[in-house]
Parts: sequence; C-alpha cells; structure tokens
Amino acid sequence: MSSAYKSLIASDTKIRVSSALDKAVGKKHLTDGNPETCWTSQQGLPQFIQLVFSEPVLPQRIALTFQGGFVGIQCAVVVAVSPEEPVWTTWTHIHPEDVNRRQIFELPGEGGDIQCMRLVFERSSDFFGRVTIYELAVEGFL
Repeated sequence: MSSAYKSLIASDTKIRVSSALDKAVGKKHLTDGNPETCWTSQQGLPQFIQLVFSEPVLPQRIALTFQGGFVGIQCAVVVAVSPEEPVWTTWTHIHPEDVNRRQIFELPGEGGDIQCMRLVFERSSDFFGRVTIYELAVEGFL
C-alpha cells in the first residue's frame, strides 16, 4: 500500500447497505478492523454498500476481503458528487475473485472529487446472491 494514500472511511462516514442477514453480521463490521467479524447480505441481487463521506474525497483504490463462496464477482462502482439529491454515475466495474484473501482494486484516474460511493454487487458466486465481506477499505486523497 502506498503511504501517500489515506484511509477515506472515517468515524463520521455514513455507511448504508442494501440488506443484512441479521444484526450479528451488520454493516458496522465492514470497517471495525476485526478479521473475525463480517457483513453478510440477505439473498437476492443486486446488493450494495453505500458510503457518504463527510467531505469531498478522491478515491484511488478499494480493498475488499470476502468469504470465499459468497463473493460479489461483478461489482459496479458508482459515485455522486454530492449527497443532496445525488446523481449516480458509473465510474468503473471491478471483478473480485472467489477467494478469501484481501483484494485491491486500483480505480481509474479520470474520477474527480466525490462525496458518495456505492459498490453495487451485480453478480455473486453464491447461488442465492448472498455477499459476505470481512473488510472494506477505500484509500485515496482528502
């Protein structure tokens, strides 16, 4: 990891998810830094994770650690400049592998400052469309 990048997810970043299997696997576990906890969606696609940053940011990469067998294998990264009446634009697509290890996805350089980001899992390696994530990190510039 480049030391020039900073974690963009702070304590005041608002996180919303499309669903959670139950409270034991809720959204708070996406960024708690504990490798034993996770977020698991309910079944059905698409599933999403939405981040609203407290100030405009310039994301450079996303890091995700999935549970193998429950991987969002096709993910649209959509962004909006402002949280007030956001206009969502597809920035890029990422294609995580169906593995348990941490995966890092560099984002294309043509993006500008944004305040909202949504990861939309369009396909899952799970037959029922569930997604399980142990770690979510977004790094870039403030």
